[in-house]
Amino acid sequence: MATTRVIELRTEVPGPRSREILERERQTVAKPLLVHGPVVAAQAHGSTITDVDGNTFVDFVGGVGVANVGHNHPRVVQAIHEQVDRFLHTDFTVVPYELYVELAERLGDVTPISGETRAAFFNSGAEAVENAVKLARLVTRRQAVIAFEGAFHGRTLLALTMTSRTHPYKKGLGPFAPEIYRAPFPNPYRGPAAEGALAALEHMLSTHVGADHVAAIVFEPEQGEGGFIPADPAFVRGLRGLCDEHGIVLVADEVQTGFGRTGCMFAMEHFDVEADLLVVAKSIAGGLPLSGVIGRAEIMDDPHLGAIGGTFIGNPVALAAAIAVLDVIAEEELVDRATIVGDVIRGRMLEWQARWPQIGDVRGLGAMLAIELVHDPETKAPAPELVSAVVDAALQRGLLLLKSGVYGNCIRVLCPLTISDGELEEGLDVWEHALGDVLS
Repeated sequence: MATTRVIELRTEVPGPRSREILERERQTVAKPLLVHGPVVAAQAHGSTITDVDGNTFVDFVGGVGVANVGHNHPRVVQAIHEQVDRFLHTDFTVVPYELYVELAERLGDVTPISGETRAAFFNSGAEAVENAVKLARLVTRRQAVIAFEGAFHGRTLLALTMTSRTHPYKKGLGPFAPEIYRAPFPNPYRGPAAEGALAALEHMLSTHVGADHVAAIVFEPEQGEGGFIPADPAFVRGLRGLCDEHGIVLVADEVQTGFGRTGCMFAMEHFDVEADLLVVAKSIAGGLPLSGVIGRAEIMDDPHLGAIGGTFIGNPVALAAAIAVLDVIAEEELVDRATIVGDVIRGRMLEWQARWPQIGDVRGLGAMLAIELVHDPETKAPAPELVSAVVDAALQRGLLLLKSGVYGNCIRVLCPLTISDGELEEGLDVWEHALGDVLS
């Protein structure tokens, strides 16, 4: 077992300063924001976060998949400072700047879409998803969109309609956007299998919405909030075949899977299948708000002028950070590092599964991994309360973990890909002790 190298707990968790600030938060910040963590950040570097009480934690959350190159990577920080000294904003569509063009070129070179591509940048993943749907509707002159059970695509109206989980995201917020249809997503642990999911989708095209009415099929190559469920390659090939047959735009939402997380630059590379449009956000700019749609030129260029836009799209400071992120990923070989990190994590998870029957499933691609906790391996009854207990026990020992899954019974890993071997082992040791505290 690794000895503690970076975790340092100077007070109880949460400490007095964190408790004081969170009490102020309760008096001033809108309650529905649902602040998850009981500790308040003061500094973050690499794979660690230090709170206002001086406690240092290993971070397996990574800003919910935003910190693939680590917190405050010096290369990214330098790029931000340099751009701040130049200018902060002009609105690219009014006074353009080279950074926007450079990032579009760079992403076009690494995005797994053959032929000419175009890019458009936005602020959030939800905004990019909505613009991908806009582009698909405009090029096809159709309205319907098919999304999947377990999907998460954002919290704005159209994206929220496409999101599958009702509580807490959708409760009380209807009526939702029209012409959104939902199909089953393959799940090897709970079903259906890929063949059954494809059959259900084809049945939907006969009974719910005509294929000639569908503009886009939008899916995550590995579902994020849904519980880190990778798409079956046969299912992805089937989606591509249906889209080709019926003239439907295939949209891959790579907001959480992108930028090396799964052991490929983009998760679509695992399937030997190309999407028509690819949506990116989260780790694209190392922590600054930025998102984008990269896609086939004939789709991206077809709509009328002004069909997409916005005041802050492609903010120059975020673009500078994004270019630095791409440099770091290449120079530090983080795509390969994701595979190494993932192999270590998966090995430990499989050991835990053999030890504790409450760990019903271990799954994921590369370093995007999760365990699913159940009360009984036969019934597979979800155990969200066990997950909450493990997450809390890990926090008390100095590790930040995050839940996911439709039932809230999964624990996911989104640690920085820059994490050192020692930090990784230290975090996994703490997680193992937390599992022992709760499951043994």
